[in-house]
Amino acid sequence: MARIPAMKESLDKVLHDDSRIWTKYLAKIEKSTKVDRLYVFLGIVGLSALYLIFGVGQQLVCNIFGFVYPAYCSMKALESPKKEDDTKWLTYWVVFAVFTIVEFFSNFILSWFPVYWLFKCAFYMWLMAPIEKNGSKFLYLCAIRPAFQRYHGKVDKFISSAQDAAVKVATNSLLSEKND
Repeated sequence: MARIPAMKESLDKVLHDDSRIWTKYLAKIEKSTKVDRLYVFLGIVGLSALYLIFGVGQQLVCNIFGFVYPAYCSMKALESPKKEDDTKWLTYWVVFAVFTIVEFFSNFILSWFPVYWLFKCAFYMWLMAPIEKNGSKFLYLCAIRPAFQRYHGKVDKFISSAQDAAVKVATNSLLSEKND
């Protein structure tokens, strides 16, 4: 229970951080409604959660959420001189791609659960959370990177041999066309 006030304080700090795009909108809503922006934010989160459970088009909303904001942040990162933000968002996209492939095989079963889209959206939020060890960094370091390190030599050899075979086929095709 001692963590709840700390979480509230941390969330309140983020909601008052002027460097974030949404704080000016929350400030306007707070000013016009006289409701603390923390409660406005929690209300928006609650309504969004209900929509992801009972609404129409949850899959589209969830996938837009998992794509649009990270794509925007990735473009901003590419335009900034810092390398850290590039690494953060590239890590997100690697985890996003792996999750998309894994989800393909289980989507039919999982989409029957009414809270699936809510959990998927929460998963995306964890992946892109503005904290040092967010979900994408955690999953990359614990699962994806070890698998990559274990198999990347074999994959590189496979790709190289596939390229060699493609060049050979293309060369033979060009030579046979030339001879005709």
